Amino acid sequence: MAERFELPYTPQHGRWLNRAESELSVLSRQCLDRRIGEVGVLRREIEAWQRKRNAASKTIDGQFTTAEARVKRKRLYPVIQT
Repeated sequence: MAERFELPYTPQHGRWLNRAESELSVLSRQCLDRRIGEVGVLRREIEAWQRKRNAASKTIDGQFTTAEARVKRKRLYPVIQT
């Protein structure tokens, strides 16, 4: 049974999960927006979408400025008064 499982490397921080969730969201909107009745058809559809997505070299820009962080996460990035 152990041969069936593949354990990928997972970074210590949660950013990878945000990226995975974003990619799954794009997959569901672009590829899985309809009922697909057979597993074989589903696999072919996902593989075709994946090839197209990889060929387009889409990236995720996960960086933002301190000013943007203060707007989004006021509690975590307080303004220090001098």
